[in-house]
Amino acid sequence: MKVTLREKPISDARKSLYLDFYPPIPHPETGKPTRREFLGLYIFEKPRTELDRRHNKETKLLAQNICAGRQLEVQAGNYGFLKKKLNVTTDFLQWFKDQADKRFKTNQTKARGNWLCVYHHLHIFSNGRLPVDAVTESFCRQFKEYLLTAKNLNTQRLNNQTISYSTAVGYFIIFKTAIKRAVQDGVLASNVGEKVKPYKPKAAERTFLSLAELQAIAKTDCDIPQLKRAGLFSALTGLRYSDIEKMTWSEVYDDANGPYIRFIQRKTQETETLPLSSQARALLGERGRDAERVFPHLLYSSHQNNKLQQWATSAGINRPITFHAFRHTFATLQLQNGTDIYTVSKLLGHQDLATTQIYARIVNEQKRAAVDRIKLDM
Repeated sequence: MKVTLREKPISDARKSLYLDFYPPIPHPETGKPTRREFLGLYIFEKPRTELDRRHNKETKLLAQNICAGRQLEVQAGNYGFLKKKLNVTTDFLQWFKDQADKRFKTNQTKARGNWLCVYHHLHIFSNGRLPVDAVTESFCRQFKEYLLTAKNLNTQRLNNQTISYSTAVGYFIIFKTAIKRAVQDGVLASNVGEKVKPYKPKAAERTFLSLAELQAIAKTDCDIPQLKRAGLFSALTGLRYSDIEKMTWSEVYDDANGPYIRFIQRKTQETETLPLSSQARALLGERGRDAERVFPHLLYSSHQNNKLQQWATSAGINRPITFHAFRHTFATLQLQNGTDIYTVSKLLGHQDLATTQIYARIVNEQKRAAVDRIKLDM
């Protein structure tokens, strides 16, 4: 078995140095026959200065020493040197940002946006410098604590308020997911976040509009007209933002018995059929080509969220409102107006009736508050 030092031309008139194994040796992780080990070293093809020549001489000497060592390891049947090596100089911040850019396609804008938000909080927490050897179990615990008091990145809209508890929960889940991927990619040696427990769950808050508030916001102009149409469409159908954003005209049916949509829920990947009221269908506008999106310029972004909040404020709604509030509004108003919970569950596309019961509890609390308003002096 022989190990030979070889050269391969690369960019900028350089040559990469690698080792050639003959016959091939089994890779210790995959078991596949392996012929090459790239050393991460290069030399200049045509050294022009004394410094270049010295670089070539010292680099070749280092590579020859590695080659001699590999020869002894191969003869002893030790192939562990082929395993992924931890690069402690890797910038974890840059690696994290690359994950947001690489792993999410453009039709997953919201997911990518959430990863970028976590990246920005990591950047703030680490003062812009985070080598991988600094990502320890202690760092994970400290970052978890930081998120509970982290300022919302969109400080203009929320007046320097902290992020919500549910947002912190979601961000920390993304962070722990990234830690696992970093181990898989060989960036981290071990899953340092594994022993850090997630936040304790809290009862989810359901922000919704009353019928009067919905009427007011429907009569108020929005700087992004398409956002207004999409929001009202959600309030009349209960659809999530993700399903409205991706909706194409091929999913819209104008049947003799009434309009409806048939689509695959992005969250559950289940096929759903949802009837549309005449008002909901009117919000979609004139039919386009099947492949075209019904809301072609709808884009999840901080700018859009700003405009949504400004729209709500202009309508006299003085509390934080997100797009998901329209879905909550649909569910709550349906129950308030006597629609049975099973039907509401089906309209929302819930797989578990218990999820819908959250809205029923809200309605019951409102009923209790209503009857308590009438008091007699007895």
